[in-house]
Amino acid sequence: MTSSIPAVDARPGEERAPVLEGVLLDMDGTLVDTEGLWWTAEASIFAELGHVLDEAHRAVVVGGPMTRSASYLIEVTGADIGLDELITRLNTRFTELIGGSVPLLPGARRLLTELAAHGVPTALVSASHRRIIDQVLLSLGAEHFRLTVAGDEVERTKPHPDPYLLAAAGLGADPARCVVVEDTVTGVSAAEAAGCPVLAVPSVVPIEPAPGRTVVPSLEGVDLAFLRALVKPIDQEKTAAIP
Repeated sequence: MTSSIPAVDARPGEERAPVLEGVLLDMDGTLVDTEGLWWTAEASIFAELGHVLDEAHRAVVVGGPMTRSASYLIEVTGADIGLDELITRLNTRFTELIGGSVPLLPGARRLLTELAAHGVPTALVSASHRRIIDQVLLSLGAEHFRLTVAGDEVERTKPHPDPYLLAAAGLGADPARCVVVEDTVTGVSAAEAAGCPVLAVPSVVPIEPAPGRTVVPSLEGVDLAFLRALVKPIDQEKTAAIP
């Protein structure tokens, strides 16, 4: 799929083209194939603690902030480990598992390259901690992002809207004109609470379409034109605001 930059001005009487001010992308399970590695890290550590994680727990912890996921797993297993220690061990184990490179999901590199080529302001917004993001950026390419937001850098991470509001502000953009690309219900909830149109690419748990939310099976069919179409045209937005 190819795309081109639409004309800035519309002819008199024509509806103006949508204005995309930024693209805010989740990391794990959206751009890189790491959701399975997180589960492997969690399962292996709890096995060392004498507990077998039920596969049903995976749907609960996927996409969640580290503190919430770790707390939940401690609670349901009764493992004898403190929250801070578990978080440290999870981050360390995950770093060991990804090694020197991380596999990108289909369509991710092409999309990032296209956004960069067209000068679209782009941010990476993840619930993962800074040490993990910096490691994964070695594979993603830090040059593709104007800024990055880590889960341990905000007081409230996903599913709260704070990370996406912070990213939009950092880009100098209106959240309503920033498309968020997410793979989990937790991330989608955060984006919608921030007032952003959402493109969901489900990884582990299914996500249903909804007003302001588009669901696709992968990023392979997503390009700049597709993302622009998810933002309401300016004239349509103004008309909708008239009582």
